[in-house]
Amino acid sequence: MSSEPAKSSDSPQSVRMPAPTVAPLVMALGIALAALGVATSYAFLLVGAILFVLSLGTWVSHLLPGRGHHVEPWVEPALRAQPVSGAAGGVQQVRPGMPGYRLRLPERVHPLSAGIKGGIVGGLVMPIPALIYCLVNGRGIWLPINLLAGMVLPGVGESGVEDLETFRPTLFAMGAAIHVSVSLVLGLIYGVLMPMLPKVRKPLAWGAVLMPLFWTALSFVALGFFNPGVRVRIDWPWFVVSQFIFGIVAALVFIRLENRHPVTAGAICGIAGGLLMPIPAFAWAVLSKHTIWYPVNLLSAMAMRHAAEMPVAELDQYHPNMLVAALATHALLSLSFGLAFGIILPRVPAIPAPIVWGGLIMPLLWTASSYGLMGVVNPLMQTYVDWPWFVISQFVFGIVAALVVVRSEQIVVQPAGPGTTGAEASSR
Repeated sequence: MSSEPAKSSDSPQSVRMPAPTVAPLVMALGIALAALGVATSYAFLLVGAILFVLSLGTWVSHLLPGRGHHVEPWVEPALRAQPVSGAAGGVQQVRPGMPGYRLRLPERVHPLSAGIKGGIVGGLVMPIPALIYCLVNGRGIWLPINLLAGMVLPGVGESGVEDLETFRPTLFAMGAAIHVSVSLVLGLIYGVLMPMLPKVRKPLAWGAVLMPLFWTALSFVALGFFNPGVRVRIDWPWFVVSQFIFGIVAALVFIRLENRHPVTAGAICGIAGGLLMPIPAFAWAVLSKHTIWYPVNLLSAMAMRHAAEMPVAELDQYHPNMLVAALATHALLSLSFGLAFGIILPRVPAIPAPIVWGGLIMPLLWTASSYGLMGVVNPLMQTYVDWPWFVISQFVFGIVAALVVVRSEQIVVQPAGPGTTGAEASSR
């Protein structure tokens, strides 16, 4: 070992180190979703392709000159490595604190019981938004669990909504079994993953998790009051994907402009997010055999009430006045949310990484799986599910399960190798 670390061009008392990146993890998720989409639904394939391209671009950008590094200051001279001097005699036994002793990471993990507890508690709390939805909309309380059973039982969608609002023992048993098993499995996944997931920077945490939820919830509620005709025509899973892209792009741009004035940075990140945000909407239009003018006209209908009554064939056509209204609405909303993001973000606390991953992994994983399965087994069921409320339920599960897992006890992972004798290990 050298007695002095390699000198950095930034400072004689620092060294450039690779910056952490979540790109490999996101790329793996994108490849998995794309492979799943080949066998199930084009929705999986498209989302996986988008994640793959974004993660690949992020990973490549880290390899560019002057990128993907951070400056790490040297430790105190007394803590630096000293020259190695040879000595005759036996080989020194590796002990705690010596280089090469710890060969197993992470150092601490949660027991399997923590994941089971998280899955149970999250599964108990998750139905609350579904029950609230039923009460608010005058639906039967059995509708959510019957729809859940329809994920795997073919022919359920043919029963009709009125029939699904009643208690049906077979569907109740199947829905309960699916809910319990999936909750436990995802809880165990949370228990294993939480200690190993990297930290998430504050702009990405707020942009990727809360921005899509806030914009989707605000749009859903506002349309329910002012323009219900538009709300029923929106494909809400794709709508959430659009907001997710806006939040990610806005956060990444904001990170690059952290030294700028918050108003300037917020305006730029809102514009950048607004430019890329329509991509999922256009992709959905193509896959759904609509024209690219369909989502444009739907957006304009948010401001033009009469447009919501137009037939589908007319919404697929180009209308200059509706294009102007859509561009104005999109620009106003993107800029407003970007400015709010830039102004509020420096004043809000950082979100702990487990909460970010809990609120992000759960809605994406379970919602995408449910949507894809229904598309294969019961396509008609997709129209019965109120997807914003579905996403809220998964978000509640993810947050609650993550909190339970993080607050549970941790087990110290013993290092690999004969670092200590049995007597020394027992004395500790």
